[in-house]
Amino acid sequence: MRVFLTGATGYIGGSVAAGLIAAGHMVEGLVRSQARADLARDKGIEPLIGCLDDPELLAAAAGRADAVVNAANADHRAAAEAMLAALAGSKKLFLHTSGSSIVGTRAEGTASEDVFDETTPLQPSPARVARVALNQDILAAAATDLRPVIVCPSLIYGLGRGVAPHSMQVPWLIELARKSGAAKHIGTGANIWSNVHIDDLVDLYLRAVEKAPPGAFYFAENGENSMREMCQAISRMLGYGGDTQAMDLETAAAEWGEGPANDTMASNSRVRAVRARRELAWAPKAPSLIAEIERGCYAEGA
Repeated sequence: MRVFLTGATGYIGGSVAAGLIAAGHMVEGLVRSQARADLARDKGIEPLIGCLDDPELLAAAAGRADAVVNAANADHRAAAEAMLAALAGSKKLFLHTSGSSIVGTRAEGTASEDVFDETTPLQPSPARVARVALNQDILAAAATDLRPVIVCPSLIYGLGRGVAPHSMQVPWLIELARKSGAAKHIGTGANIWSNVHIDDLVDLYLRAVEKAPPGAFYFAENGENSMREMCQAISRMLGYGGDTQAMDLETAAAEWGEGPANDTMASNSRVRAVRARRELAWAPKAPSLIAEIERGCYAEGA
């Protein structure tokens, strides 16, 4: 099968591309420059130089593919709409990547008891209203006789299989710990995120490509940890003894930006991948987030 994939040299997209290629598929990947094209080609991807702001290029690539995997930007409505329009009536797959911050709340480092599966009603924060609306419109495109599917990962960890080896949150925490000499979380760090290993996530994508029905939405998780627990593991990994320090939101916003500080690093995002386990027989088996940190997965380059 010929798959058009956006985000081909990103952490998720590159890892999914590697999984698709290993499974025998041909991947045409969107990249932003000749330098990125060379990196993609080295990974077995047929590069297409362009960007998400070129609807004609995206439509043409989607039209010549047997399936499309959008792993570049969860919020880029125009790009998604261009590819959906090109696929209308084709019965082909359009697999879109969202993110579990859609259930997040600005908690300033405190814990929440709210847990969501695919059937739980949600009221997104103002920062995620547009993403939730886009998700709904993508799934509604099943009415145009194509196969829209959404995978919604939680915090992703582990070494990527493509060009980009690292995700965001854990490397951010490690970088700050190295810079300041202490692992730091916002407030008490009691806020909780579900998480999923990149290898298990790739397996979910491959299963979704193969047999997800039109209109399917899947959370991806295999456990959860508080930010304080992550920071304690980072502290042990770096030889700081497991101790952590609190910081306020202003300090965190100066480090990561106001949006990421509030909507990612200080929020809660607790989800359960009920549908993927039941419908796709997805059975994640990779080591836990804490185990990956402590065994030195992020010892270099994070």
